[in-house]
Amino acid sequence: MPVKEAATHAFWLAGRQATGEETFDVASPWDGRHVGTVSVPTEAQVEEAVAAATAVADEFAATPAHVRAAALDHICRRVTERADEIADLITAENGKPLRWARGEVGRCISVFRWAAEEARRFNGGTAQRLDSDAGGQGRLGLTRRFPRGPVLGIAPFNFPLNLCAHKVAPAIAVGTPIILKPAPATPLSGLLIGELLAETDLPAGSWSVLPVPNDRMPALVQDERLPVISFTGSGPVGWSLVDAVPRKHLTLELGGQGAALVLSDYSSDADLDHAAQRIAMFSNYQGGQSCISVQRVIADTSVYDRLVPRVVAAVEAQVTGDPTDPATEVGPQISEDAAKRIESWVEEAVTAGAKLLTGGKRDGASYAPTVLEDVPRDTQIGCEEVFGPVLTLTRVDGEREAYEAANDSIYGLQAGVFTHDVQTAFRAHRALEVGGVIIGDVPSYRADQMPYGGAKQSGVGREGVQYAMDDYTYERVMVLTGLEL
Repeated sequence: MPVKEAATHAFWLAGRQATGEETFDVASPWDGRHVGTVSVPTEAQVEEAVAAATAVADEFAATPAHVRAAALDHICRRVTERADEIADLITAENGKPLRWARGEVGRCISVFRWAAEEARRFNGGTAQRLDSDAGGQGRLGLTRRFPRGPVLGIAPFNFPLNLCAHKVAPAIAVGTPIILKPAPATPLSGLLIGELLAETDLPAGSWSVLPVPNDRMPALVQDERLPVISFTGSGPVGWSLVDAVPRKHLTLELGGQGAALVLSDYSSDADLDHAAQRIAMFSNYQGGQSCISVQRVIADTSVYDRLVPRVVAAVEAQVTGDPTDPATEVGPQISEDAAKRIESWVEEAVTAGAKLLTGGKRDGASYAPTVLEDVPRDTQIGCEEVFGPVLTLTRVDGEREAYEAANDSIYGLQAGVFTHDVQTAFRAHRALEVGGVIIGDVPSYRADQMPYGGAKQSGVGREGVQYAMDDYTYERVMVLTGLEL
């Protein structure tokens, strides 16, 4: 169904709708049509939101768990009821094919459901006898977790609904205020979460959704009243936050250079067909605009020559085009500039000696699914995250060489290992310098309740509802004295 445009989308300031003095337009990456107009908060309104979050922090932390869980359950239910509408909105503002937009809505539902469940379990406390030493006789340590303070959540464009959910849901679950900044290219999904939050009984001031322009973010980042920052986005921006506020508590979900390793035992025709299909789909899903999309295929020499034509054929079979068509698998990039950058990186690689096996063509903001072989390590595609529908193929000799090739990257988010051998799986888990190892599949698998994050330049901290809740809080121990234990 077509997305209904509001005259101007208000933002959410301390739990209520508000408008500022300026606006900006949101356009479809696919055809450039106008999707919506969004009001921009003034500096005074941003200050009001931060002050309200600070003022309500103690009250929100003391809110009964059932109240917070009920709010999360409500959002889960409302997203479910409005699933088709929300998927259409994601496709309109992001250009994501409808099939993937529907999947994102489903994941958002899961995030809020998990958060509601975790809110009911959270903060029960752990007791520890301290009389294991003579000096602790009659003493009991009781440890509970308490919020670090209001959170600044900064979300990216590639999952405009679900990655907002990953900032907001854990904050509500632990009872800490959050100011959410959605991506400028895709603010409407984040504002819709605000619409649903407004239907709950959460304390005023406990949440705001502010579409603040990027050039005004330094003041928010520096504000000492926001001691926690949860950021998902590019490496340069993420690490600049560390430099800017080294004493704040930061969770950074940054780039990746996802590797799929196809090892020698994964060698039957059925195995290679399966691997090729999964690799093709998840090098191109979301237009390759996912930190855990497959960018590198590292295949043992014993299966390489049989795998390559299968991968190329599966990539060429990907359905590209209008993202509103349910059959479309690969839509546009977020902008024409993004597609032009990918085009220039592929041209650089080919000039440096890489072989173009398929793709390599741009049409406006769309870039064709592309496969490259023998990419020199010192090209941008060879050493950086392409964040587009481009796949590279590398031949290796043996398991150890495969691990070395996968680790030869500044990034370490997730890796996929196609093997049937459980001992190999455990060796891969030990050897690969990443935050997650997916056995029998591509690196692109993510369950929203599992710990998700990376090593090296892929960031610090972990998302996943329970793990983000831990990140938003700290342990505080109380010692009871004079007890008969």
